[in-house]
Amino acid sequence: MSRPILHVCSTCPGSDPDTLAAALGRTGVDVDLRPHPCLNLCGRPVGLALQGPGRATCLFHGVDPAEDAQDIAATIRSWNAAPDGWIVNALECGRLRHCLAGRVPAP
Repeated sequence: MSRPILHVCSTCPGSDPDTLAAALGRTGVDVDLRPHPCLNLCGRPVGLALQGPGRATCLFHGVDPAEDAQDIAATIRSWNAAPDGWIVNALECGRLRHCLAGRVPAP
């Protein structure tokens, strides 16, 4: 499986991709973090998108990158373990399960 991609809105108030990358690095999760100028989730910043080839895409809003790093890492692990990235039981995702704005099935 290829490395998951985590897009983080770099223009959202409170967004700090470098701090998030460092925090995720401390969790041991392997992810390609990519800042993006806008994910169109401006109503509830900070926006994230988790995606990878042949996997579901998950969109999150209302994320606090500094406080939610452990839950982001848990979500990435669950997404990796789920068939096609489609998480059915999101309890282990912590607070991030309440930040899910949408998901798109793999093509």
